[in-house]
Amino acid sequence: MATAPLISVILPVYNGGPFLRQTLEALLAQTLGDFELIVINDGSSDDSEAIILSFNDPRIQYLPQTNHGFIFSLNRGIAAARGKYIARIDADDVCLPERFEQQAAWLNNHPETAVVGCFITFIDENGKVTGEWPEDRACATNAQIRAKLPYANCIAHPGVMARATVLREYPYRKEQQHIEDYDLWLRLQGDGKVMEKVPLPLLQYRVHSGSVTVSVIKRSNIFLRHFHCKRRYLAYRAVQGKWNRFDCRVFAGMCRDGMIAFVKFLKQRNAHV
Repeated sequence: MATAPLISVILPVYNGGPFLRQTLEALLAQTLGDFELIVINDGSSDDSEAIILSFNDPRIQYLPQTNHGFIFSLNRGIAAARGKYIARIDADDVCLPERFEQQAAWLNNHPETAVVGCFITFIDENGKVTGEWPEDRACATNAQIRAKLPYANCIAHPGVMARATVLREYPYRKEQQHIEDYDLWLRLQGDGKVMEKVPLPLLQYRVHSGSVTVSVIKRSNIFLRHFHCKRRYLAYRAVQGKWNRFDCRVFAGMCRDGMIAFVKFLKQRNAHV
């Protein structure tokens, strides 16, 4: 069997054709090349497969499947990963060349760290920079992240690298579809895992009309989604017999989300009367 790579990169793809080539090119051009790239094609109906197969690189492990959804794809990728570390990326985002090198060095030098993220920069369909995420830039240390997470997400999912042992212990939960990353961060922090960021912009996060981020937010009240995410998280913790100060803050954040969601609902209803 070939020597295991340092990093396993998990890339779920569903109809990612418009931006997939740029995503793959940026991954394969990383300054740290000791990785395997696990591409899970989740039943795409566009030209995603042709784009993937056009790359002749032995680091690519192609896993086609019928459509099972994002969470199934993530967990399948984790199960297939051979690396010490697992990096995430989505099919429309772009890694800067030194991302893997910077994050792997961080995990090597900080053995207590379970997950390391990075700062992100928003780009549009054409790759034009459109801004930054304030919560992202304000939360880099574990203390800052731990203080913020009970109230709002502050970690970009496609920009994280984690120890493989951690992600195997904490698989993504199908009950938290479209908010599975926030649920994972809460579970990790609930158990006291250290989460930090390399304080550098190492990922270009694409926001466009077809992205999950935009489509989900457009059709739902974000505060209601966060309310239910935290409700399910706290129920999970209760079943496990776990409850601590962090969970108390999550409960406070859940109540805040519920109140804001209710006020938004009333405003929307009154606007249509």
